[in-house]
Amino acid sequence: MKLAAMQPYFFPYLGQFDLINRAEMWIVYDVAQYIRHGWVNRNRVLHPASGWQYVIVPLKRHPYTAPINQLEISADIDWQTRIFRQLQHYRTDAPYYSEVIGFLEECLSGAEHNLARLNIRTFRLVCQRLGITTPIHVFSEMNLKIEAGHGPQAAALGICRAVGASEYINPPGGATLYRAADFAAHGIQLTIQTFLPLTYACGRYQYEPALSIIDVMMWNSVETIKHYLDVSCQTDQSCAAAQPGCS
Repeated sequence: MKLAAMQPYFFPYLGQFDLINRAEMWIVYDVAQYIRHGWVNRNRVLHPASGWQYVIVPLKRHPYTAPINQLEISADIDWQTRIFRQLQHYRTDAPYYSEVIGFLEECLSGAEHNLARLNIRTFRLVCQRLGITTPIHVFSEMNLKIEAGHGPQAAALGICRAVGASEYINPPGGATLYRAADFAAHGIQLTIQTFLPLTYACGRYQYEPALSIIDVMMWNSVETIKHYLDVSCQTDQSCAAAQPGCS
């Protein structure tokens, strides 16, 4: 069984959905310590003039060591309205603007105050929209018994062993965090999954790589996105070499 586990990010970039599309089980690791200036409560979309800008979910004050699943969203700022205003410039060029705005209204509706729950909900909704059916589990709700250890590798190995995974797949950033030999010692294959970005026309704007899935959906149909995810492994030679028969 192919396992992938990541923190609950806010409308992550397409590479995250490529990873879950390849996995057979996805675990949201919601107990990791929150790190400022990461991707848990912000992401990037096109700026109306040039380049990109952040869309941000504001947070209440919290202890420095607080895990992600204890973070509460600030009610002092109407951040949903601010985000929709930040996306208004897509209206004149992006062919799927109306569809995506309607979808985001569904994602951000309600009175969810917990950041992790908000991100998990929106992630599931995006997967549903794209036709990705990989089961999504939340670590803090699984009651897994894993051996004590320190660092990302110990946690990943513990989770793999607890759920019986035969393969652990991770994006390129994992190359510096994990050692394949340590996974192999437990009969688990470590795959560092490369991702070839989907490039697309952006009207009068210049394409910016690795923006939020919000930007990708503005310019591409859900059929185009899912087709790209389904065939990307076949056109990625490093992936094909590591995983013969990947599809």
